[in-house]
Amino acid sequence: MIRYFTFFFLLIKTSCLLAQGYDVFGIGIYDVKFDGSSSNHAIDLRYERRFDYTLVDIGPEEDNFFYLKPFAGVEFTTDSAFYAITGIYLEDNLGDLMLGEENKWNLTPSFGLGYYDDGDGKKLGHNLEFRTTLEVSYQLKNSDRIGISFGHISNANIGNKNPGVEILNFSYQKPF
Repeated sequence: MIRYFTFFFLLIKTSCLLAQGYDVFGIGIYDVKFDGSSSNHAIDLRYERRFDYTLVDIGPEEDNFFYLKPFAGVEFTTDSAFYAITGIYLEDNLGDLMLGEENKWNLTPSFGLGYYDDGDGKKLGHNLEFRTTLEVSYQLKNSDRIGISFGHISNANIGNKNPGVEILNFSYQKPF
C-alpha cells in the first residue's frame, strides 16, 4: 500500500514541473461486455493528470492533433484492483477536426502502460498492462469538461493469459 501512496505523491509533485493541463476524475463500469458474455463487473474510479506539455510534435505545425502530451494516473475498482498508469495522449477539437470550425467538443485518444494489481478482481495475466482509451468531452463555460470514454486494458500477450478488460467511464475534468 505504501508504494501506491508514494506513486500518488510523486504524481502530484510533478504538477509543479508541468504547470497546465487537466485533472480528470472518473467513475465507470469495469469489465463491460457488449456481447452478452460473462464478466466481472465492478465500479471503476479513476484519477488522471493530463499535462498540456508537448513531448513530441509529429505532424504539421498548423495541426495540433499530432502533439503527443504526457499523462499519469491511478485507477481503483470496487474489487480492490489497482492500476498505476503513465502514457501519452492526443487532443483535438472535434469541430475543427471535422468541420474546420472550432466548437466545444474534444476528442482525446490515449495510450499508456503501467503496474496492475488485480486485488480480488479479474485476473489479467500480468502486472504490466497496457491501456488504450478513446474519449469525447464537452467544454463547459467555466472551461471544465464532462466526458465519456471507452478503454481497453490488456497485457499484449506478454503474460500466461490475456483476457483483457473494457471500461466505460464518465469524467469531470478540471483545468489546473
